[in-house]
Amino acid sequence: MTNPFPRLCFLLSLLTISGSLTAADPVTLPDLSGKGVEALSAEGKKGAVIFFISPYCPTSNTFAPEMNAIAKDFGADFVFRFVHSDTTVTPADREQHAKMMEFTAPVLTDTTQALARQLDAKTTPEVAVVSPEGKTLYQGRINDLYLGPTKRQREVKNHDLRDALNAIREGREVATPRTEAMGCAIEFKP
Repeated sequence: MTNPFPRLCFLLSLLTISGSLTAADPVTLPDLSGKGVEALSAEGKKGAVIFFISPYCPTSNTFAPEMNAIAKDFGADFVFRFVHSDTTVTPADREQHAKMMEFTAPVLTDTTQALARQLDAKTTPEVAVVSPEGKTLYQGRINDLYLGPTKRQREVKNHDLRDALNAIREGREVATPRTEAMGCAIEFKP
């Protein structure tokens, strides 16, 4: 009888390897024109910045100017995506929202909520910065304008996303890779 231990170790190593790749699995989502976009593709840049948004969330809409400014300021080093994971958003509302908020980066539809689940996004607005290898380098709030769901500060004191993008651009570790986003909950369908 042969020793099953080496074969078992090999199979376990395959499971471990495949389990670690799930964060990098490609998710293709349609943009406003229906064209498929690989949401996490960094396209040769330092990473992909994914903003989870909703036209029905006032907090998310408050952040639109800052999201656009960040996309402009860091566009040379990162790709940007605006993602609707709220299954109740209609195509007309997504299109109108993109125009009203003046989004210039692709606006994607995540009706199956595959990307939100993959990145464990729970709130709009919430941001995830993903490396070209599929590792989440930063996730959470854009800044600390809101300290609670309805607790807005007069001015921003911590520019969490900008700090994270600067660190990644400079090849440094992100000092605070996880923060809590404040806004409206993404309602997941079963």
